[in-house]
Amino acid sequence: MGLLALGTALEWSEARKAANHVRDWGIEGKERDALLWGDEIEYLVVAFEHDRRRVRLSLCQAEILKALAKDEALSKSGGCVAELQKSSKLGQSLPTFHPEFGRFMLEATPGKPWSINPKDLLDVEPNMKWRRRIAKDHMAENEYPITLTTFPRLGTKDEYIKPYFPPSGPMLRSQFVPDEIANPHIRFPTLAANIRSRRGKKVEINVPVFKDEKTPSPFKDPTVDYNLHRWPEDDDVRNGAAKDGYVYMDAMAFGMGSCCLQITFQAKNIIEGRKLYDQLSPLGPIMLALTAATPIYKGFLVDTDVRWNQISRAVDDRTPEELGEKPLNDDRWRIPKSRYASNSTYISQDPRLRPEYMDPDLIVDERLKQKLLDGGMDDLLATHFAHLFIRDPLVIFAEDLNELDPEGGNHFENLQSTNWQHMRFKPPPPDADIGWRVEFRSMEIQITDFENAAFSIFIVLITRAILSYDLNFYIPIPRTTENMETAHIRDAVTQAKFWFRKDPLPHHRSSHASRLNGNHTAAPLPTPGPVEDEYRLMTISEIFNGSPANPASPSTNNANPLDAPSSAAAAAAAAAAGGGGFPGLIPLLDSYLNSLDLSIQTRCQLARYLDFIRKRADGTLWTAAKWIREFVRKHPEYEHDSRVGEGVVYDLLKKVVEVEEASAAAEGGVVGWEMLGGMATAEAEAHSVIDAAGA
Repeated sequence: MGLLALGTALEWSEARKAANHVRDWGIEGKERDALLWGDEIEYLVVAFEHDRRRVRLSLCQAEILKALAKDEALSKSGGCVAELQKSSKLGQSLPTFHPEFGRFMLEATPGKPWSINPKDLLDVEPNMKWRRRIAKDHMAENEYPITLTTFPRLGTKDEYIKPYFPPSGPMLRSQFVPDEIANPHIRFPTLAANIRSRRGKKVEINVPVFKDEKTPSPFKDPTVDYNLHRWPEDDDVRNGAAKDGYVYMDAMAFGMGSCCLQITFQAKNIIEGRKLYDQLSPLGPIMLALTAATPIYKGFLVDTDVRWNQISRAVDDRTPEELGEKPLNDDRWRIPKSRYASNSTYISQDPRLRPEYMDPDLIVDERLKQKLLDGGMDDLLATHFAHLFIRDPLVIFAEDLNELDPEGGNHFENLQSTNWQHMRFKPPPPDADIGWRVEFRSMEIQITDFENAAFSIFIVLITRAILSYDLNFYIPIPRTTENMETAHIRDAVTQAKFWFRKDPLPHHRSSHASRLNGNHTAAPLPTPGPVEDEYRLMTISEIFNGSPANPASPSTNNANPLDAPSSAAAAAAAAAAGGGGFPGLIPLLDSYLNSLDLSIQTRCQLARYLDFIRKRADGTLWTAAKWIREFVRKHPEYEHDSRVGEGVVYDLLKKVVEVEEASAAAEGGVVGWEMLGGMATAEAEAHSVIDAAGA
């Protein structure tokens, strides 16, 4: 959501003058018992009109938050909105609901951080279901909170929002969406307007259309009005902004109106936080592909499956000089990436971090870097923040320019929160008892709470395996950048390969604990060979389930999770015995879980989530993107011309609700079985393992 401060927001002409001021103040500025974490679920609120067979986005965010705030029963239990949240005396913490960019969006988080206790992980899915129920109970009868990445007909020519407002407005100046679609908090319209002002034109989002049997060739987006003369930026399309073969969009709402699943970890200390930031970074594109859920934009099937690049372009404020379209004159650098992009830095003081892994095209503000070094920051971290701070602050409040508050963090958060990379490293805020945090930001939101819980739990378990086994996922940053593009390929899970480290296991297992305490006196690592020998292209199934070159390794088909190897070393040995195969992330997690003192019930229920991810990775279970695409293509009203009409979207969203409700009732295997398989069957199998063990 970002920094929601209040004040007098400056227009870009004034904000630009104060940019260095904010950058300088932004860099001025305890050990935890154990890692904590939390998830963020984002909903689209839709309103069904069954008599007309249509569904619209409901701009009811404010009304829902007011209804939650006024609910006396919820207030007595602690409250469900941030303004009313307090410690509950009833032994439970209610979830918290937050505003988001779109007035049709709602964000929900658990009322308190989750622990890493494996048994506590089993509370995540029920808590997500609880959040959805609470949200639904405070909506109109015909409204429903769905967890889709985007609304399939956002920006079409019909009345896709309720209440309806015509397109355009002074902030977005869009052909397709009105200003009223955005949260009215001053941050959001100012952010949109200043991005447009800074770049000198509207944002330009072009997504390749999915070429079906009757799709016109060449495809020219029929929704674009080339004769519009309302704003100076209407010239954009006459100057080539809308490309042939692409669906064209022109506003921040097409990106920031997307929903996702984010996980935030509070590390034990800064060393652990930096390690997690680095080791989770190569997993970002892999998890983006595995959670793919975005095959429709603006009423058209598109030839990509994920949201990432669309959001990147929706907030891309780079000028023509920074894009390399004009020689540098007024600007300082050519900047290779949007401010919403994959990571460009590693920050851990891990002795395995080689210079060859770093981004050779990294741009840093050397003046600010030196200031950080002079203040005692090490080179890696100073480089990281000096890279983030090459960006201009986009929303500046006049009141914040009066004087530097040495105890405040607004200037830092102003820049930090508008650098939307797939990982985010977050220092402790000055006004709260919170430690060093790491955000994992790449995953797409899933249709069901079961899926969202499964992916959340998977990422948590990966962090435990990383720290317990001292795993090493380092690959060169340009390969991660390349993987991010690969993740957009249609059905990338089964059709693409990703760069990944061949051997993630340590060969010099020295004192992991001493490293976490800042002692790097362990025996030296072997002399490394060429970096290019450390990674190779792998399928998603190989990465998660292990290399198929190794049939003897802990594989994708363990019927009983208790049969998995008891250590990562065993997994590595099995992989090596199979001729250099990759051990697989799921077998590594099986090894980690089997090393813990878990009850059979806890172990088997966690295995249910891992089994789902195992089958998603090998293509047995579809991604939401594939399921949605196939639903549309098989719909009787679809004419195989790439257009997704109102009636098709109505039936699709009805089915989405049906899938989630069936999932909530554990009636898997009927609705949406291609995505979920037999969840009820899987649960029954888990219980049969428990019963057999008890016998």
